[in-house]
Amino acid sequence: SVLSKVKPKNSKTVEGCWFEAMQDKIYEFDQLQVWKLVPRPDCVMTFALKWIYKVNLDEYGDVLINKARLVVKGYHQEDGIDFEESFAPVAWLEAIRIFFSNTASKNMTIY
Repeated sequence: SVLSKVKPKNSKTVEGCWFEAMQDKIYEFDQLQVWKLVPRPDCVMTFALKWIYKVNLDEYGDVLINKARLVVKGYHQEDGIDFEESFAPVAWLEAIRIFFSNTASKNMTIY
């Protein structure tokens, strides 16, 4: 199909090339077995999903590929109800410097 430089605003305005990117992502989920459709229990709140679209360009500005990503709208979650804690590991610059100096002092190679 023809690739597009224009990203859709939402999933209602998706063109064919973006629909193909969405189908590819769902196929990838199925192949990797990262999700399983299950019936929703009555007293359980579910979270909505949203498609995020990205255009990958080459060095000349031509479209290489249209990519689609499926994300959950996690901003509706409530602390203590939907999750207990949130953690995102971030390397501090000081920790990276300590790591480099330690490996350099021991003549180790970093890959």
